[in-house]
Amino acid sequence: MSYLQSLPPRRMFFVLRAVVLTCLAAQVTVAWAGSIGRNSSVGGVSIDVEGVLGPPSLEGRKKVLAALRREIKAAPSELSSPVELRMVSLKGIESACEDALKNHLGRLPEEVQFLAGLQRIQYIFVYPEDGDIVLAGPGEGWKIDEFANVVGITTNRPVLRLDDLLVALRYVHEARTEGISCSIDPTEEGSRALKQVLQQQQRQRQPAPVLEQAMKRAFGPQQVTVSGIPATSHFARVLVAADYRMKRLAMKLEKSPVAGLPSYLDLIKNSRVAGNVNPRWWLACNYEPLATSEDGLAWELRGPGVQAMTEDEYVAEDGKITGTGRRGSAAQRWADLMTKEYRALSIEDGVFGELRNLMDMCVAAAVIEKEQLLQKAELLLPTLTARDGPLALETWNAPKRVPPEVSFLRTRKALIVTASGGVQVESWQVASKVDVKPEVGQIRQRAAQGAGKRLWWH
Repeated sequence: MSYLQSLPPRRMFFVLRAVVLTCLAAQVTVAWAGSIGRNSSVGGVSIDVEGVLGPPSLEGRKKVLAALRREIKAAPSELSSPVELRMVSLKGIESACEDALKNHLGRLPEEVQFLAGLQRIQYIFVYPEDGDIVLAGPGEGWKIDEFANVVGITTNRPVLRLDDLLVALRYVHEARTEGISCSIDPTEEGSRALKQVLQQQQRQRQPAPVLEQAMKRAFGPQQVTVSGIPATSHFARVLVAADYRMKRLAMKLEKSPVAGLPSYLDLIKNSRVAGNVNPRWWLACNYEPLATSEDGLAWELRGPGVQAMTEDEYVAEDGKITGTGRRGSAAQRWADLMTKEYRALSIEDGVFGELRNLMDMCVAAAVIEKEQLLQKAELLLPTLTARDGPLALETWNAPKRVPPEVSFLRTRKALIVTASGGVQVESWQVASKVDVKPEVGQIRQRAAQGAGKRLWWH
C-alpha cells in the first residue's frame, strides 16, 4: 500500500493551492531524513566549512554510516522487491509534500525522499485525463551501503533523491541558458609556479619524494566552479565529487575499483606525451535520440546517460591554460575506457551512479518544460517548483577548492603531472533530438492504472 491511498479530486485543486499559499507565507521548512552529520561525506568526498575537498576520514565515515542506518527507515515490503518498471506520480509527490507541510510532519517519508526507490528515469508519461505526469523506470527497496550511499537492495545502484529532482525542476531555465556544470582547475599562478619547478628539475634532478613536495607547494590549491545551480545543494556536491574522483582515478591517486579501467598514467608508460600539454576530461550526457509517441504523451530516455570527453590543454609560460581543440590518442583511449566501464564503475563507486541519476532528472525536466507537459496535463506543482517556497533544498558546505595533489610519471620526453576535469549537463540538447516510436505510447497505456490516484505503483 502506498503512502497515499488516494488523492483529492481535481475539483478540490484550488483548495489545495490555497493551503500551499498559506504554507508559503509561513515559510515552513521540511527536514530531510539523513541530513544529520553528512556534510562530511558525499560520494566518498568530504567538504569542510571552508569549502575544502578531500577524502573523508575512516572514522568520520563510520560515524556518518551509523547515523544514517539509525535514521533512514527501510523500504516497506511492497517496495522492496526489484521491478523493471515502477511508476512515480509527480501529482502524488506534490500532494505528499503539501501534506507534510500542512501537518508539520517535520520530515518527508523515505518513499517520498527516495522517489519510491527509482534507480533511473526511463519514461515520462502524461495523463491529461488524470491531471498527472508520471516518471517510470527500474526500482526496488533501498539500503545504506558501506560508503554511506542510499542504494538498491540487490543492484547497489543509487536511488533517485527528491532533493535532486527539485533542483532539476527549479533550475531548468538555467540549464538551457547557461548550462549546469562544475569544474576543478588549477590557477594560472599555480600552473606557472609548477612549470618553473619542472624546468628546474630538468637541470637538477631531485629524488621523487622531494620533487613531489616541491610540486605540491608550487601548484597550490585548485579552484572549484559550479554554474547553473546552487553551490550549496546536494546536486552540486555530486557533480564536484564525480569530477574529483574521476581525476583521482585518471592520475592514479587511488586505484580503480574496475579491472577494465586502468589509470591514464598506466596507459602512457613509455610514451612520447609532451610535457606542456595536459589532458582535460569531463563527464557529459550520453543519450540516443529520445523516443516519443505520436501524441507526445509518452517519452523514453535511451542510452547509458554519461560519457567521458577529452581535450588537450596547452600550458603557456605565464601559466595560462588554453584548449587546443585536439585530443591526444592516449587521453581519448582513457576517456573511451571510462565510458565503456561507466556502468560497472557506477555500481562500485556510488557517486558515478548518482551523477547518471542527475543527468536523467535534468533531461526529464528539460522535456517537461520544452514540450509544455505540465500544461498538457493541466498540472500545477507549486511546492516542487517554487525556489522560495516552504519546501527548501538541503544546504551543504559549498565546494570551493581542492588541496594540491600531484601524481607524476617520467616519460621519454617529459614529466606528466596533472589534469583538469569537469562535468557538463547539456540536457536541452538531449531533449532536442527526438524519434517518433508508437510502441512508447503502448507502454504508457499499460502503465496508466495508478495515474492521478497513487504516489507509486508497478
